[in-house]
Amino acid sequence: MTRMDRRALFASGAAAALLAATGASLADTPKKGGTLRLAVPRDDSLEQIARGAVFDTLTEIAPDGTLRGELATGWHTNADARVWSFDLRANVTFHDGAALDVADVVSVLQLVGRAEALSADSLRLELTEANPGLPFLLADTRFVITRDGQGVTPLCTANGTGCYRVERAEDGRNFLGRRVAEHYKDGQAGWADALEVIVIPDARVRAEALRDGYVDVAALPDRDGLMDQRGLRYHPSQDDMALAVAGQVGMPRQIGGRALDDGRIAERWWLA
Repeated sequence: MTRMDRRALFASGAAAALLAATGASLADTPKKGGTLRLAVPRDDSLEQIARGAVFDTLTEIAPDGTLRGELATGWHTNADARVWSFDLRANVTFHDGAALDVADVVSVLQLVGRAEALSADSLRLELTEANPGLPFLLADTRFVITRDGQGVTPLCTANGTGCYRVERAEDGRNFLGRRVAEHYKDGQAGWADALEVIVIPDARVRAEALRDGYVDVAALPDRDGLMDQRGLRYHPSQDDMALAVAGQVGMPRQIGGRALDDGRIAERWWLA
C-alpha cells in the first residue's frame, strides 16, 4: 500500500477503530518546552522530518488521519474534479520575514497543472485529468510551499513557513530547528522549543543512544538491545515497530500507523 493509499484509508470513517488502536497518549493536553531529539538511520528520514518541520503544504493529514487545511483555508472544485480553487491563509510569513505571496503557491502548483492567481489570497488550478483526491495529494511533502520557487535543499538554507526555523543543519548528518515565535499554529502544533535529528547508521548504536537517554525517539527495525528496557513504547506496535519512544514523549491519542510518512513528528509530539 502506498503512502497516499494509506492516507486515503485513514481519512475514511471505516479507519477510526484502526487509528484508535495504533496510537497512545501520555496526557490529554500537550506540553510546551524542551528539545525533542531523534536518532534516524542513513536514509531519507532526516530530510523528511526536517522538511515537515520547516515547510508547510496547502493541506495536511491530521494525526487522526483526517484531511484539513494548512496554508489553504478552503478549496472547492467543479463537477468533474478537474478545476480547483484554493483560498490562502492570511498573515503567513517565511522564516526570512517575507510574506507568503500567492505567486509562491502558484509556482509550486505548476508541478500539478496550470495554476494562476485569482486574487492576492486565492488561486485557480486546472488539471489535465480529473482528480477528486487532489487535496490529499497536496498534503505530500513533495508539494511544500517555498519562497519564490526556492529549493528545499540544502537544509542549512531551507526557508519555509513551518513551525521550526533552521538553526543548524548538515544534509545526511544532523538538523537542529528552533520553534518560531508567534506562529499561526500556536496552541495547535509545534510543542517542543527545539527539534534535533541526528543520523546514526548503526541500529545498535541508535538503540544504545535511546537506552542511555541521549535521544528521545529512535528509528529501529526491532527491539534488539531494548528487551530489558522499561518505560519505552513501540510505534506503531511491538510486532511492527518503526520507532522506539522514551516514556517522557507524548503524542496524540490517535495517529496513523506509519509515523514517519509525512515527517510531522516535530509538530505533533511533545515532552511530557
